[in-house]
Amino acid sequence: MKGHWHSKILAFFFIFFLSAAVGCFGWAATDAAKQTEVSTEAINSDTVLVGGMPVGIYMETDGVMVLDTDHIEGLDGAQYEPALHLVKCGDYITGLNGKTIENKKELMNALKRLDEKTVILQLRRNEEILDVKIKPVECKPDEYKLGIWVRDNIQGLGTVTFLTKSSMFGALGHGIHDIDTNTLLSIADGTLYKTSIHSVKKGENGIPGSMEGIIVYNGYNRIGTIEKNTEEGIYGRIDKIDDLFTEQIPVETASRNEVEIGDATMRCYIDSEVHEYSIKVTDIDFSGQEVNKGIVIQVTDPKLLEKTGGIIQGMSGSPILQNGKLIGAVTHVFVQDSTKGYGIFIDNMLENVK
Repeated sequence: MKGHWHSKILAFFFIFFLSAAVGCFGWAATDAAKQTEVSTEAINSDTVLVGGMPVGIYMETDGVMVLDTDHIEGLDGAQYEPALHLVKCGDYITGLNGKTIENKKELMNALKRLDEKTVILQLRRNEEILDVKIKPVECKPDEYKLGIWVRDNIQGLGTVTFLTKSSMFGALGHGIHDIDTNTLLSIADGTLYKTSIHSVKKGENGIPGSMEGIIVYNGYNRIGTIEKNTEEGIYGRIDKIDDLFTEQIPVETASRNEVEIGDATMRCYIDSEVHEYSIKVTDIDFSGQEVNKGIVIQVTDPKLLEKTGGIIQGMSGSPILQNGKLIGAVTHVFVQDSTKGYGIFIDNMLENVK
């Protein structure tokens, strides 16, 4: 089970034709100045600063993501679903009647200005670009709607795995998928924020635990940008290195061939500090069939087991170290046994910051 995602923005709205109420989400922010990257000058190509710190994550989708369609009651009392079989779960709305659409606010504003009773949506479906003509349903006099569930951003908590000499970070070790469609989110951009962890829920067999935190989305707490969301994790650049890497520990990275069955450690944030906890590597899969499940681990540290029950949601990206080298990152917990989980080889993650 992947790392915990909470405070998800899920907006259900019926698309209003001619008369629509606009909802928007935002924050007041001032750009923070970048710090000089003196702390990474000593890092060579096989060495990184090791992470283990939790961060707040905010990402905007590349277009407005369609989650589902729904019925609408027309002025005549009948039920209609005008977008059925035309707009599909996982589509991205990128335009309306030829006008580029990047988010829900732009979509709603475009709909309010329509002076005709036909909507042509520009959609991105996988790699294909489509124009779909849909006839809105009149629900009230001069008010027309299309029933669609959409999302244009996602937010949550995760753990940073490493930082390179060029200030590029890797985190999570798995991609961020939409919880409703299970598809990898296509993102336009994203931001990393400092976060404050205020509670930890201990995991039990069959019920994964979680860490809960507070994220204040403003310029002061902004620490970096997210550039990529991949199956191997999220990647981008850290601007405020000293704010996140308060303890800067350079470690060598290991190739997958160096990983071995036996003792290792997992570096994660519990009790207001980052600490290494004892684990064991119990199995290794070199097949690459599931890129973020190459390493099987089991938590053995009594302190961590007492506090968390093992691996909990929010630990995705926690560095795994063995023989003094960074070998990978935690990615999943076994639902039926929270002491066990999967990890990704660190060389899979490093490919994304070359």
